[in-house]
Amino acid sequence: MVEPAAPEPLPATRGLRYGDDARTPLGPPQGHQKVLYRGVRLLFRVVFTVLGRVELVGAEKLPGHGAYVLAPVHRSNVDFALLSLLTKRRMRFMGKDAIWKSKVLGRSVSVLGAFPVHRGAPDREAMRVCHSVLQHGEPLVMFAEGTRKQGAEVDELFDGTAYVAARAGVALYPVGIGGTKKLLPKGAKRPRFSKLVVVVGDPIEAPPSASAGGEGPRRVSRSAVRQNTLRLRRELQALYDRAQARAGDPNPPRTETPAPVDLDGG
Repeated sequence: MVEPAAPEPLPATRGLRYGDDARTPLGPPQGHQKVLYRGVRLLFRVVFTVLGRVELVGAEKLPGHGAYVLAPVHRSNVDFALLSLLTKRRMRFMGKDAIWKSKVLGRSVSVLGAFPVHRGAPDREAMRVCHSVLQHGEPLVMFAEGTRKQGAEVDELFDGTAYVAARAGVALYPVGIGGTKKLLPKGAKRPRFSKLVVVVGDPIEAPPSASAGGEGPRRVSRSAVRQNTLRLRRELQALYDRAQARAGDPNPPRTETPAPVDLDGG
């Protein structure tokens, strides 16, 4: 088996930022990485069981092998850790580059599956790593809302998550998470007791490739990606509402936008 190539160095013109020197080994964890990941996952399970009475719904929908993209709502810093309970497989995820300010913390989260993303500007390197992760058959977590949000409504999404899944030709799984904003809300320093619920939705399949032939990266139309993004937002909202209700903290009802009136009477 050919050893996968390491990520190419970042362009020097961008300047040095936290995480620029982080390496992203591809493929399943090996040796000490596997042991460490299993240990941390067990710790997460114990902590969340004590603090949150965790309920997992639909975890059996996730494939036992092969790549896919997991797209959860994001209301708390503990969301990524809670997602690890859905499967024994290590999942990869993007972390804010400030984490790598500490070499010890940066190396630790790298072993756990994280790789840096630089906020405030398009990060092509992170997108390239996302594609490489999926090409190597690993599950990838992408928070479609981009960063932690507040409130009961899933805002307009960028197309990045749907695009990465479509370009790799893998399924996109929306995930609702309930209870974490009460357990550890934005700005809080200590967790509180709260029931936690994670609900996995049905997969959103990648659109057909527009590439000629089967060689090279898949090409997909912008309209197809946009349609998957709109569907992802609808399903994330429904799953988030469901998870919050099961966690005992239901989202307030929203006023639906009325359908346009046909003035021609057609």
